[in-house]
Amino acid sequence: MSAPAMKGKVYLMGAGPGDPDLLTVKALRVLRAAEVVLHDDLVSSKILDLIPASTQVRNVGKRCGQAAISQEKIHSLLISAARDGRQVVRLKGGDPLLFGRVGEEMEALSLAGIDFEVVPGVTSAMGAAAAAKIPLTDRRFASKLVFVSNHAAGDTPAVWDDVISQDATHVVYMPGADYSEIAARLSAGGLNGRTPCLVVANATQAEQQIHRTTLHQLALEPRLPAPALLIIGDVARPLPHFEEGEKASPRAASKPHEEVLHLTDTPIRA
Repeated sequence: MSAPAMKGKVYLMGAGPGDPDLLTVKALRVLRAAEVVLHDDLVSSKILDLIPASTQVRNVGKRCGQAAISQEKIHSLLISAARDGRQVVRLKGGDPLLFGRVGEEMEALSLAGIDFEVVPGVTSAMGAAAAAKIPLTDRRFASKLVFVSNHAAGDTPAVWDDVISQDATHVVYMPGADYSEIAARLSAGGLNGRTPCLVVANATQAEQQIHRTTLHQLALEPRLPAPALLIIGDVARPLPHFEEGEKASPRAASKPHEEVLHLTDTPIRA
């Protein structure tokens, strides 16, 4: 009597922005138990180093629209490995649910009757904002958060002009090489030329670069290497420094006071 076939499973998993310390506990556990890993090109080498030596690993990434392997071929590899009874990880940078083609992979796996699970990760916008020490929302001037991709399927231009808002933080994933076109679209949407902008590349990694500019000057910024993104909005202003004293700051709040806090008593003003 033949042994029952092993049941394979696919994990659509986020690797976070690059720092392996930002992997979730579950992602690390799943990665260490994986038998097959198909990863994007921009997953950091330090995270790939966590994969066991016995695991079959393949780079199936796409960069700058140039596909080394088609999306349909990736679907085929996932389905084939799972049908062989293997534990498969489809490893993506950031969070798989955000601009990660995961919807197409979910559909392909579902149609093929393959069991799958989504393991979320820290999205690149969160990693970039944390690295730059800025919030993505602020109740004083940013009540909306808009994520857009500057890359669409095929040769179709990305359309996001209708979501530009003066009281929002705009995060542009995959900005490409033409910052001037992005700046022009944001300006046409009503944003002031003095609106602060950040260009962040390789967020949370040793090669991290953060450039601060304004919407008016964005087109003059050097093109940083992928993975990069843009954060545009008043939240991107630099934090005030202690040595600035009483100088007014766009982010200034009421002057804090110090208190001696006794855990069992009412706070006493110092």
